[in-house]
Amino acid sequence: MKESQVAGVLTPVLAQFGLELEAVEIIPAGKRRLVRVVVDGDGPDGTGPLLDEIAEASKAASVALDQADVTGMASYTLEVTSRGVSRPLELPRHWRRNTGRLVAVRLCEGDTITGRIVSHGEDGVRLDVDGETREIRFVDVDRALVQVELNRPRSARSEDEEG
Repeated sequence: MKESQVAGVLTPVLAQFGLELEAVEIIPAGKRRLVRVVVDGDGPDGTGPLLDEIAEASKAASVALDQADVTGMASYTLEVTSRGVSRPLELPRHWRRNTGRLVAVRLCEGDTITGRIVSHGEDGVRLDVDGETREIRFVDVDRALVQVELNRPRSARSEDEEG
């Protein structure tokens, strides 16, 4: 069982649910294998998929893998998960889906900037860093991670979170 084969089977299945395949990991777990599938998507409000969408896609992915020849006779456990905050922001769509969130950006030159995503484009992002706007080109970013905020400012929350 290879990641590329699993990805080939799952990519069109996930697309039916408006999801993109971010990563496939196959991890030995005794006699079984853990097939971890990381997905992303816009979801109804543009900030990522909902749990219900992931659950439905997970069922369809399981059926597709069972019908495909990529798993052979090996027993496996399927785990479908969203990107979460621990995965780095690498593509423009990752930045877009995290607009309003606080991020720590390590630049290629070594500096680290922490700011809130204000806007984004295909080539870069605009951050609010302590009340001042800072534009950063994606090519200058070494690594960027969303910061977990327990008390996110009201202006940075979406309407459904305020409810």
